Amino acid sequence: MKNNRQTNRPTHRISFARIIGQDEKGNDQLGSAREVASVWPRKAGGGIIRFDHIPVELTRHEGVLFITEVEAQDASERGFA
Repeated sequence: MKNNRQTNRPTHRISFARIIGQDEKGNDQLGSAREVASVWPRKAGGGIIRFDHIPVELTRHEGVLFITEVEAQDASERGFA
């Protein structure tokens, strides 16, 4: 039997980090990453992105997105609320 609770959770989290400067080699330095979206599974496969907000810096190409998988259990399920 399929566990509906698992399918009603995001599979990935999307975070955004703003570019705050460059180092001496010209590489971008990033600020702290903030969660801005999540990826929800679709019945037909793949996923759909749901943005909670879109940083203005993203529209100006002044930052980067990171996609990370959601852990099997999050803190609330392990007893850490």
